[in-house]
Amino acid sequence: MKQITLFILFSLILSLPVSIQAVEVAPRISDREIIEKLAGLEAGQSALNQRITDLRKEMKSGQEAFRSEMNRRFEALENQYDRIWNLILVVLAGIMGLIGFIVWDRKTASRPLEKKIMELENNLLRDLELRHEQGSVPTRLVHALRKLAENDAKLSAVLRSFSLL
Repeated sequence: MKQITLFILFSLILSLPVSIQAVEVAPRISDREIIEKLAGLEAGQSALNQRITDLRKEMKSGQEAFRSEMNRRFEALENQYDRIWNLILVVLAGIMGLIGFIVWDRKTASRPLEKKIMELENNLLRDLELRHEQGSVPTRLVHALRKLAENDAKLSAVLRSFSLL
């Protein structure tokens, strides 16, 4: 332990003169040189301040230009959205018009058919007398032929061949 302490003390003593020699003594600067250097620094400082002020002005004008450009672009987008909305409304109106036309056309196309069916129904009702109390015309004809067949053998044979008797 004693040897370690001695070794540390000896290395400290040897290193002291080396660290002292590492520090250089600066030459004396006169007051005039200090004032000149300070004046140069102040001039540089004012030039930097001027550049910062100019940059701020440029940034403000750039921001205004940027804002006006952004406003112009947003207005263009808004106009485009308005045009798209108008186009959608036109397409929807066209679709609704087409649906209306289809419904109208179907009704007008079916009217002649309805008229023809009504006419056929009226003719059947009139000609066959379906609502007569003794039955329709064909039913009454078959009854009349059956009565005649009682006296006529030929008619009776014909009616049997058609399974009407």
